[in-house]
Amino acid sequence: MHSHLSTDASLLQRVRWGAALALVALLLWAALAPLRYPTRERTFAFPHGAGFVPAEVRLALGVRDVLLLHNRDAVPHVFGQVLVLPGHALRLPFEQAGDYVYACDVAPGHFVTVRVGDHPDPGWGRLGWRLRVLADAVRTLPIEGPEG
Repeated sequence: MHSHLSTDASLLQRVRWGAALALVALLLWAALAPLRYPTRERTFAFPHGAGFVPAEVRLALGVRDVLLLHNRDAVPHVFGQVLVLPGHALRLPFEQAGDYVYACDVAPGHFVTVRVGDHPDPGWGRLGWRLRVLADAVRTLPIEGPEG
């Protein structure tokens, strides 16, 4: 009976070590793997009706350095000095890191800050960048209830 308990504890310990090693391998990959994306655009959509528009957008040079303004609404919207007509899209490229503030008629406070960062270097910078991208993706997931 005693050997059965020690076998279970040994198995549990091996599973824990395996999970820990898998987590370390994942973090190393996230910190060191090259950044590859099919497009360098980040979409900023004007939703149909009264929808959510973020007050801040983050871009990274060489990864996400083009802001795609897409008007899905039935009325025109202003972004900076640009009028985006209904159903149209406009690309704003960025070539330098920095904070850019644009007037926006539907944003909280009527301003949107575009934060353009340098290309994330391998290591902690790249790991932090990937974690922020993941957090933004989860935060902006559309919430849909079950269809009834």
